[in-house]
Amino acid sequence: MPSDGRCWETLRALRNSSKGRLRYDREWLLRYEDVLEECMSLPKLSSYSGWVVDHILPNTSHHTQENAPSSDNSPSSGSASGLYQSTLKSPVRSSPQSPSPSTPSGTQSAHESPFTEPIALQSSRAIKVEGCIRMYELAHRMRGTEGLRQWQEEQERKVQALSEMASEQLKRFDELKELKLHKEFRDLQEVMEKSTREALGHQEKLKAEHRHRAKILNLKLREAEQQRVKQAEQEQLRKEEGQIRLRSLYTLQEEVLQLNQQLDASSQHKDLLNVDLAAFQTRGNQLCGLISGIIRTTLESGYPTAENQAEAERVLQEMRDLLSNLEQEITRASEMKKKDEEEARVKLQESQVQQGPGAPTKTSAPSPSLVGTQSEDLQVKVQDSTMQWYQQLQDASAKCVLAFEDLTSSKDSQIKKIKMDLQKAATIPVSQISTIAGSKLKEVFDKIHSLLSGKPVQSGGRSVCVTLNPQGLDFVQYKLAEKFVKQGEEEVASHHEAAFPIAVVASGIWMLHPKVGDLILAHLHKKCPYSVPFYPAFKEGMPLEDYQRMLGYQVTDSKVEQQDNFLKRMSGMIRLYAAIIQLQWPYGSRQEAHPHGLNHGWRWLAQILNMEPLSDVTATLLFDFLEVCGNALMKQYQVQFWKMILLIKEDYFPRIEAITSSGQMGSFIRLKQFLEKCLQRREIPVPKGFLTPSFWRS
Repeated sequence: MPSDGRCWETLRALRNSSKGRLRYDREWLLRYEDVLEECMSLPKLSSYSGWVVDHILPNTSHHTQENAPSSDNSPSSGSASGLYQSTLKSPVRSSPQSPSPSTPSGTQSAHESPFTEPIALQSSRAIKVEGCIRMYELAHRMRGTEGLRQWQEEQERKVQALSEMASEQLKRFDELKELKLHKEFRDLQEVMEKSTREALGHQEKLKAEHRHRAKILNLKLREAEQQRVKQAEQEQLRKEEGQIRLRSLYTLQEEVLQLNQQLDASSQHKDLLNVDLAAFQTRGNQLCGLISGIIRTTLESGYPTAENQAEAERVLQEMRDLLSNLEQEITRASEMKKKDEEEARVKLQESQVQQGPGAPTKTSAPSPSLVGTQSEDLQVKVQDSTMQWYQQLQDASAKCVLAFEDLTSSKDSQIKKIKMDLQKAATIPVSQISTIAGSKLKEVFDKIHSLLSGKPVQSGGRSVCVTLNPQGLDFVQYKLAEKFVKQGEEEVASHHEAAFPIAVVASGIWMLHPKVGDLILAHLHKKCPYSVPFYPAFKEGMPLEDYQRMLGYQVTDSKVEQQDNFLKRMSGMIRLYAAIIQLQWPYGSRQEAHPHGLNHGWRWLAQILNMEPLSDVTATLLFDFLEVCGNALMKQYQVQFWKMILLIKEDYFPRIEAITSSGQMGSFIRLKQFLEKCLQRREIPVPKGFLTPSFWRS
């Protein structure tokens, strides 16, 4: 049978295959019994068998009957059921895996298929069915491969089309973006050009405004410059006029002072007048004070005005009228005196004629005095005894200066060094005096006392002694007294409480070294003539600057110091003087009297109240003196002191107020309020900074 031959060929092919040439172990069954379990299981059809039977075999059998040549091996159409049955019975093994793709020729060898499994050759139909199945699988794989290839090509075409479309869209997007950027750039450029045009227009507008303002400013500057030049010319003119007025004021003051001297010189005719010359002299002094106040005020405020000059001229005219009235009074009194004398002589002759030549003659009685009762006006000049005392102190000071002239004028470096050491040793301890404790104050006192006693003291790291030079003691005494007064002028003027520690040391040194005390008074009287009290008089031909220095003013380069600074210095020195006369060195002998005690303070107060007040000066000095020394004077003189205070309030205040201008009322009001408060309380308060016993125990 042809089918049998085909089977044998198949067997030979299998024998020649790689698996057919394998050697088999005959005893494998004993070792691997589980291998047969698969063969003993029920046969399973391929996963494609049902589909092949339903779709392929009918068509295949029909196609074979129509096209294939009849043969003995070809199955008949009636054997389809048998084929189906034989197929179900045939132990076909089918792999669930997908068949591998065919070769390029479209055929596949039986030995090359990886899915080929041994098939039980029960019938040729089963083999044919299996072959058809394999052929269908191959055709299906080829169709699937072709479909996949076509799908891939289609997808590639779609991807390419999409890629091209995306590329075109990207180009369009780039073009749109570029167009948008170009449009934005054009818009921005237009905006910038517009802004530039606006800025240029604004700049041109600003330039025009600037030019306009520059013109206005130039006009204003020219006007300001012209105004400045005009003001400078006016200021220069005002300055020149002020200087002329100032010179005129000085001339007027000099003339007033000269006229006042003539008033003083007229006192020799006081026996001729029925009125008191003191009234004329008082008014003359007041006029001198007024013109001096005008000059001080103008120097503080700048240059004198026309009003100041007019006021000074009025003062001069009043002084001239005063002198003219006095001269008229003197002339009238002289004429009346001559007339009275003539009448008396005529009466005497008539009486002699009536008595006859033999009658004894009587001595004619003097005519009644023409001088009326002396008024109670105050004096201008200080008492002669006080002036003698003042002059003695100044002479002693000048004599002391002459005594150490060789020491100060020497060119020898060694002597200069000694002079500097002595000056430092004398002045530095005084500079260290302040409101320190009592023990420190005693150290300063002992150092000064040792230096004046000829003992060596330490100063600046060196030993200093007055015996180093024969004139050393006079030099140290003079410089020490000068330093005490300078401390009052500067330290006490700024810190009122410092007056007491400085004064107690000065008082102690004064008690042990009287010459130092006299030099302190000489320096004090020279710098502050009101501490005498003494009002220096203007002498004919005296330079005005020298006269101002005599009054206590500091004059530098023809410029007089300010009134406030002048009063401050005078106040400091009067406070120091008022503290010295009431303090005594506590470590000395209590039985020794104070070398310059409270009696001198009482004398000073009485004498200054017997003199005409000075504007702004008298009120300031009285306040400072009574504030520092009033409590001590109250305890010492009691009722007499209060009588003095009442005298100041009732009689002296109106005199001060009469000569005080409205701008200088501060010192007068302060003094008035102080005394009114003291009279109300009936007590003068203890001054601030007064040294109490606790001070010396510290």
